[in-house]
Amino acid sequence: MLTFIWLAGIVCAIWCVLDIFKKPISIVGKLIMTVIVLATNWPGLILYYFWARHQMTSWFK
Repeated sequence: MLTFIWLAGIVCAIWCVLDIFKKPISIVGKLIMTVIVLATNWPGLILYYFWARHQMTSWFK
């Protein structure tokens, strides 16, 4: 069961990183958000998906 949760986290993290790099923001903003999402594991993924995903373009213009 833990292996499934770990694999789901890896897949979600890859999806988030790919989504971050598709955004029209600066490379520094992309790197900052990528490090935050990868360093915080599940809480970072949840916060990114429900909140930061829609706010990033205004944060990092």
